[in-house]
This record gives sequence, C-alpha cells and structure tokens, in this order.
Amino acid sequence: MLLPKYPDSPTPPPAHTHAPAPAQRALPHVSISTGAIATVLVGGVVLTALLAAVAVTAISVAVAAVVLRSLLREHHRR
Repeated sequence: MLLPKYPDSPTPPPAHTHAPAPAQRALPHVSISTGAIATVLVGGVVLTALLAAVAVTAISVAVAAVVLRSLLREHHRR
C-alpha cells in the first residue's frame, strides 16, 4: 500500500503582515422627509392611473375600429 511521505520538520506558513486599512470617508447624511415620500407615492399613483387610462382608450379605439371595419365591409358587399 502506498503511504504519503511527510517531511520531518514542516516549515511554518509564511507570516502575513496586514496593511493598515485605509481611512474610510464618512458619507453625508441624507434625510428624506415624509412629504417627499408622499409626493413620490402620489406621483407614482397618478402616472399609473394615466397609463391605465391610455391603455383602456387604446383598446376601446381598436375595438371600435374593428367593429366599424366589419360594418363597412358588410355594407360594401350588399
């Protein structure tokens, strides 16, 4: 059976010297008021409502166009 051969006196691992950590800059304190958060939320709700209104309008215009096209097609066939 093969057995690994170990050295008689193992060498110690090299000592790592730790460099001092660079000084960290303090970040400026940013305070967000409650009014700013409320404004962003209300703006988001308004924009979402406007996008929904545009989508509903586009769908209704498309449906009206399909209905009108089918009515005109039947009218031309007579």
